[in-house]
Amino acid sequence: MIARGAVLALGLAGSAAALPLDLPPGARLTAEEVEGPASHALLLGPLTDGNVPQRIVEGTVTRRAWQIAGSGTTLGLIAPLREALLAQGWTIALDCAGRQCGGFDFRLAAEVLPPPAMFVDLGQFHYLTAIRGAESLSLLASRSGTTTYLQAIHVAAAPAGAATAPDDPGPAPARPAPAAAGADLRDRLDRDGHAVLGGLRFASGSATLEEGAEDDLARLAEWLAADPGRRVAIVGHTDATGPLEPNIALSRARARAVLDRLASVHGVPRSRMEAHGMGWLAPVATNLTPEGRDANRRVEAVALP
Repeated sequence: MIARGAVLALGLAGSAAALPLDLPPGARLTAEEVEGPASHALLLGPLTDGNVPQRIVEGTVTRRAWQIAGSGTTLGLIAPLREALLAQGWTIALDCAGRQCGGFDFRLAAEVLPPPAMFVDLGQFHYLTAIRGAESLSLLASRSGTTTYLQAIHVAAAPAGAATAPDDPGPAPARPAPAAAGADLRDRLDRDGHAVLGGLRFASGSATLEEGAEDDLARLAEWLAADPGRRVAIVGHTDATGPLEPNIALSRARARAVLDRLASVHGVPRSRMEAHGMGWLAPVATNLTPEGRDANRRVEAVALP
């Protein structure tokens, strides 16, 4: 049995919401940040059909990382933490390792603190997601040489009445940029080489495309059918809330959902489409206002050469 030493305390600093979990002796805290209100992309399953199931959770986000020297394994570190969480009433939503999680694509979807605080070996990592009421916790353990790295991201619901951070819920239909308003999607593709797909709706923090609002998808399918040589990239975009990597993963997953709808409902061959995610790297408006963030949350069709 591994002797336990340092305490992994998560949650609101100094509050009763802190979560004590024992770490091995010699665990050294290398990073700590508390942000609130904020959002975090909580991973809920391994890579499936090119997507990592996830949802955006909001509240006070506490990120910490430790390094532990020695010959222990990632499972040897995660297993007792998992048992402690279960004993404290948490539900394990995801528990996977390495290729079982989905390898590189899963790693890209996961929020990871930058080195030197955290390091992820794609062949030696273990990921766990736990949920208890409005709280969520993700643990990521990996090894490099003789060092084990552990990251914990804890999200506690914001107190009642507290302001909440703007997230990427996708509550409003995607819209064309103001200069393109009123122009037909097919004309915009021919003239500008790209066009926002209007009317698309996604559940909050989800890549599930809701039913309806097929007009622009039908027009895009018609545009592709008019010329067998045409190809298109479906590109997802988010607002600037939260770290880049989770936003890229979410925007890519939403683009794939649109591609799937075009293929399954409108009969567009998958070989003529690609799906990509830009996260918040290509805004069309300021992210400092609700209206700007709403405009930035969009899915575009981009004509390919």
